[in-house]
Amino acid sequence: MNSKKYNKPSKEELKEKLSEISYKVTQNNATERPYTSEYDKFSEEGIYVDVVSGEPLFSSKDKYDAGCGWPSFTKPLEKDHIEEKKDRSLLMTRTEVRSSHGDSHLGHVFNDGPKDKGGLRYCINGASLRFIPKDKLQEEGYGEYLEIFK
Repeated sequence: MNSKKYNKPSKEELKEKLSEISYKVTQNNATERPYTSEYDKFSEEGIYVDVVSGEPLFSSKDKYDAGCGWPSFTKPLEKDHIEEKKDRSLLMTRTEVRSSHGDSHLGHVFNDGPKDKGGLRYCINGASLRFIPKDKLQEEGYGEYLEIFK
């Protein structure tokens, strides 16, 4: 849907631009503490973009409360903006989710999501996201996503 080019700023720019937790999560594969994200219990209409590159990742239409302590989504907004990689850290095998252009660590995807929505749970660190409210989509350059909320 989106034809914009999204780029990853330099390491120096990111250290200036991002909060400490956003930098640790997106650049060093850290995980924010559960129930600490401003987006965990957040329900405003809009989209979530990569805090690093700005690429659109998730819609509030696909967000739900999984009770896990992190923002959870049933599917990505744009499949080509998400990369999935095997993660064998912490003595287990999981599927890591990264942004395609920003190469930001976002979180993990699990097969325990709502069955009626495809069964996936994208468990995402809120520190890797920036929320754009529905009424700001046009002015922030994401106007093509307004149709989702009609």
